Amino acid sequence: MKWSVNYFTDEMGEQPVKKWIDTLEVKLQLKIFRAFELLEEFNINLKAPYVKPLEDKLYELRIKDPKGIYRIIYFAYTGQEFIMLKVSQKTPKKEIELAKTRMKEVLKNE
Repeated sequence: MKWSVNYFTDEMGEQPVKKWIDTLEVKLQLKIFRAFELLEEFNINLKAPYVKPLEDKLYELRIKDPKGIYRIIYFAYTGQEFIMLKVSQKTPKKEIELAKTRMKEVLKNE
């Protein structure tokens, strides 16, 4: 079974990562979707420079662009699924904490 990439959906039905991607230039969107394809193909075996482990089962998918490095924080969910939780250009503690909160929300709603 192939892994899939999905987006965190909050209680209002919003998908923050998808909403952010929709605002980007097409060229950057294509880079992000290519990174998603690599994640689906190589799943938990995808490593640097694309993936960096964070903490508490969280990882960041790294997308390089001339404007900087974009990071999408995610976790591996049951049923071979990756849930994209949060976007950041850096990963300070508060960004990781928000991603943890969103991960707990997903797990709570199983």
